[in-house]
Amino acid sequence: DMFEAGTATSSSVLEAAMAELMRSPHLMTKLQAEVRKKTPKGQEMVREEDLAGMPYLRAVVKETLRLHPPAPLLVPHQSMADCDVDGYTIPSGTRVIINVWAISRDPRSWENPEEFVPERFVDGGAAADLDFKGNDFQFTPFGAGRRMCPGINFGLATINIMLANLVYCFDWKLPAGVEKEDIDMT
Repeated sequence: DMFEAGTATSSSVLEAAMAELMRSPHLMTKLQAEVRKKTPKGQEMVREEDLAGMPYLRAVVKETLRLHPPAPLLVPHQSMADCDVDGYTIPSGTRVIINVWAISRDPRSWENPEEFVPERFVDGGAAADLDFKGNDFQFTPFGAGRRMCPGINFGLATINIMLANLVYCFDWKLPAGVEKEDIDMT
């Protein structure tokens, strides 16, 4: 069911975001500062209406989706007509699987593709104008076109509000004796 799929993928993205932020305490500090500054004083939790003023939060979520797409291989599609792609002929009726994980780590599209750098998605960053609505094919964590993920809005809303509240309400760091190299992001 769609709700279950959306919940499972949201939690995996949230887990990856928290792991990346704890591996880079300066990024965690930067995100916490934004969330805490933009959340009205005295509020126990971040509310959905507070998120609009948090561009760095959105950049962290985009960078997490780039490095750790919840569905590394998109749902298979079938070609409807013969077509040529990069010198390869794809006959009509061919089952096609898109490897989003590899595309979003392609050095021809991304500078330092293996590094977690949310700044690439903020104003002035190399990927500031990219969205994940399927218009920019180097960044399609939700797929593209008519068959893109129907849960995109639910998933993004869930991830943004949960991540904002995790960093707003708590201070996070790696356990004593654990180094960032000890966390296996595979």
